[in-house]
Amino acid sequence: MPRLPRIDSPGLLQHVIVRGVARSNIFISDNDRVDFMNRFAVLLRDTQTQCLAWALLDNHIHLLLRPTSETLARFMRRLLTGYAVSFNLRHQRSGHLFQNRYKSIVCDSDVYLLELIRYIHLNPLRAGIVTTLNDLVGYPWCGHRQLVCLDKGQIIDVDVVLALFAKRKNVAIANYLKFMADGLKVNEDLCLSSGGRKISQAMDSALGDNDMYDQRILGGGDFVEQVLANTDLTAEIHLPLETIIQYVTQFYHLSVDQLHCRCKQSNIVHAKALICYIATRRHAIAGKNVADDLRYSPAAVSRASKRGEILFKEDSEFSYFAANVNM
Repeated sequence: MPRLPRIDSPGLLQHVIVRGVARSNIFISDNDRVDFMNRFAVLLRDTQTQCLAWALLDNHIHLLLRPTSETLARFMRRLLTGYAVSFNLRHQRSGHLFQNRYKSIVCDSDVYLLELIRYIHLNPLRAGIVTTLNDLVGYPWCGHRQLVCLDKGQIIDVDVVLALFAKRKNVAIANYLKFMADGLKVNEDLCLSSGGRKISQAMDSALGDNDMYDQRILGGGDFVEQVLANTDLTAEIHLPLETIIQYVTQFYHLSVDQLHCRCKQSNIVHAKALICYIATRRHAIAGKNVADDLRYSPAAVSRASKRGEILFKEDSEFSYFAANVNM
């Protein structure tokens, strides 16, 4: 069954899950976690994306995000591509780091926001990384620590989250901690890592079988209808030529200047062919524009794009990379 296009509009609350390929670790050391969080913090600030919960585990990540001006796809492309390249260089490895594309579920914040915050922040405890709620306060790779004001890192929008529990901060923190403790006693088997009928009905008993449901959405019929009515699911994101060149040269560890070399070096030839194919066939960029940028003739771009199509389909490593950056 072909996978459905993402629902990706600024303003939607999104639960994002990123997993390592074949359940392998995406964090090997604290240096990896620091690198990821530094990139995450910068992107949150630069794109004005709101984070309401987060947790890093060894082989997967949970993020609760509300993009305001940038699409989630662009945000995650920048975050994951940059981190994957850095991780591979740091650990002298090559190949896939993440499992397929990340998963994102659009969530009805009026119904599920509090439960999602609790679910995500209890992940390290339920995974056995820490053993008690008190221990979770000392776990630095989870937003729970920031919410109880022991960590001043600028990741979670603390004021927004604590305002859900009370107006006064000290009362809000106490209510939040009680809410977290209650979560250890209820809904232990509830998994909020998907949408659709089963999870939505488990969370909201008022929902019936006649409600509209969607696997990409955690919410009832009215919310699903509203989201789908305001989302253009047929629109394609076309990348500019400069971005395509940046991603391909990054994959091959080349500089842009090297693309202008008249040589038969295989990685340069392959990079040019892939750029021609991706730009003209997948993102509707005029062949003349590609020719001008690569110092090719239009006929050479056409020939190269045919070679690039074969490379794209046969090179599983590049195809995986391209899927993660939505090329």
